[in-house]
Amino acid sequence: MREANLLAMLTVSLTKHLWTLVVISAVVQCFLGALWYGLIFKKSWRKLIGIPEGEKPKNQLFGVVASLIACFVLSFVLANIMALAGTLTATGGASIGILCFFGFIAPPLFTQHIFENRRANLFAINAAYWLVAMALGGAVIGGFGS
Repeated sequence: MREANLLAMLTVSLTKHLWTLVVISAVVQCFLGALWYGLIFKKSWRKLIGIPEGEKPKNQLFGVVASLIACFVLSFVLANIMALAGTLTATGGASIGILCFFGFIAPPLFTQHIFENRRANLFAINAAYWLVAMALGGAVIGGFGS
């Protein structure tokens, strides 16, 4: 199968309803990120990445826009994997999200933290966010996709 045909097959396989769920999934993941890094783990995360207390992170608007775009791409790919697997339930979506996390996100994230000499606490905060975000994104797409 040619690569162009595969991409066309994937994008066509998503109905308008699923496209809406991809957008909702991305927004939910970004909202989770805002809670995760801006409220729940704000103090320890900022300390671990070296942002002094009271100082605003640089390029915050660019970071939010980049995060939304990245979460959209992630949700789009996750929806396509779920469609190919024939899974459109909340539990199935969450399971595929978790599987994708352990296969595609955790290994490079772990390696990156090792090479950047980052602390294990930072890896735990970042990895836990992506694990929950992937499971939640899959559950949103699957739970409302049927």
